[in-house]
Amino acid sequence: MNCTDFLSQLTDYFDGQISPELLAEVRTHLGECDHCKIVLNTTRQTIEVYRGNEIYEVSDELRERLHSAIMTKCIAARKRA
Repeated sequence: MNCTDFLSQLTDYFDGQISPELLAEVRTHLGECDHCKIVLNTTRQTIEVYRGNEIYEVSDELRERLHSAIMTKCIAARKRA
């Protein structure tokens, strides 16, 4: 399994809908790939925050960085269209 394979199975992994053989492959890959471990942990934390249905205060600095990142992506997408 490589990183692309792992990412394609991520949703099913969280839903517990992968075969035992594929689960073993995922676990082996996670044991060898720090990048995918980070993706897994970040995704898990995002799901937990979302399910918690809590409102978090965001600092002005982070809000500005998020706004800038979103605008940069929107402008780039508009130029490609």
